[in-house]
Amino acid sequence: MKDLNGRVAVVTGSSRGLGRAIAVKLASLGAKVVVNYRSDKAAAEETLRLIQQAGGEAIVIQADVSVFDDAQRLIQGALDHFGRLDILVNNAGTTRDTLLVRMSEEEWDIVVDTNLKGVFNCCKAAQRSMLKQRYGRIVNITSIAALAGNAGQTNYSAAKAGQIGFTKALAKEVGSRNITVNAIAPGYIPTDLSATIPPDLLAKGMELMPLGRPGIPEDIANAVAFLVSDEGNYITGQVLAVDGGLAMSM
Repeated sequence: MKDLNGRVAVVTGSSRGLGRAIAVKLASLGAKVVVNYRSDKAAAEETLRLIQQAGGEAIVIQADVSVFDDAQRLIQGALDHFGRLDILVNNAGTTRDTLLVRMSEEEWDIVVDTNLKGVFNCCKAAQRSMLKQRYGRIVNITSIAALAGNAGQTNYSAAKAGQIGFTKALAKEVGSRNITVNAIAPGYIPTDLSATIPPDLLAKGMELMPLGRPGIPEDIANAVAFLVSDEGNYITGQVLAVDGGLAMSM
């Protein structure tokens, strides 16, 4: 079993879906976890309850990661409470799906600010402490939309593709300080965020997918756990598609 005892993790957008599964998984391996939410306090407290029920340790911090000051407050809250920060999982995300011809500037900005600027904000805020302690594990949750594009998601695909470039560049900057930076590209995982996918596109995706079935949030959580553990300490600047083979079929 991967041992994360003594490690402290911040998981953005961990009130539900992939983020909740990641937070619960890391806590089950011994990490102390900061559960983050933007607006759904009750859902975040449910994540906290699940962690504590299993014997883990966690706190909840509200912060909108698209706002730089909020991201700084989130990271500082982890440092103030636990005394260190070892793992940052940038999972917070949002969608505003529509064809580009109908897309408003606001719909573009909201998606880019949360999915891409949020990664910059949190990594920027976390970098100093990780550099000082000469240790860090950063995982950015991107998407197969970044690898293959997706009609009706120019904003989301662009933001998620930006995460990949960011991941590779930052990995080169901080590798000498024993900080790894990787990305995970989930395929179709049923969550609230993916519930807006049109049924015809979903059916087509299932036909293309070699495994022929959707994943579950725990599939992503397991991949994160590997990358942030000692077993993944020689992997950096990589994009791991956890998608049942969908990306290579698109």
